[in-house]
Amino acid sequence: MKTDKFSELNDVFDVEGEIVSAEKLSKEIQKVSSGTDIKKDYEYTRGNLYSIIEKGQEAINNILELAQESDTPRAYEVAGQLIKSVSDATDKLMDLQKKLKDLETDDAPKGPTTVNNALFVGSTAELQKLLKQGLSNRENA
Repeated sequence: MKTDKFSELNDVFDVEGEIVSAEKLSKEIQKVSSGTDIKKDYEYTRGNLYSIIEKGQEAINNILELAQESDTPRAYEVAGQLIKSVSDATDKLMDLQKKLKDLETDDAPKGPTTVNNALFVGSTAELQKLLKQGLSNRENA
C-alpha cells in the first residue's frame, strides 16, 4: 500500500480511489457538459426569468395602486425601481436567447474553407519577364 499523505486520508475517510489531475478532471467535465445540459440549463433559466417577470408585473400593479391611494413620493419611487427591475429581467431574457443562439452556431460544423495563396519564388527581373510575357500573350489572343 502507498504511504503518502493522501493514502492516509483515504484510510481515514474510508475512500478508495486515485488522485485526479486538474487537466483530467476538466476534460471529464467538458465531456459531461453536452448540448442536453445546455438546453436543460436554458429551459431552467428561462422559466425562472418568466416567473420573475410575472411576479414583478403583479408587484408593479399592487405598488401603483398603493402609490395612488397614499400619494407618497416614496411609493412612486419604489414603483419606478420595480419597473426598472422588471425591464432588466426582460432584457436578460432576450440576452439568454442570443447566448443560446451563439452556442448553437459555435457547435454547428462550418463548411469547407479553401484558401488559395500564390507565391512566386524568384528575382524581380524574372517576375517582370513573366508579367511581360503574360501581357503579350493576352494582347495576341
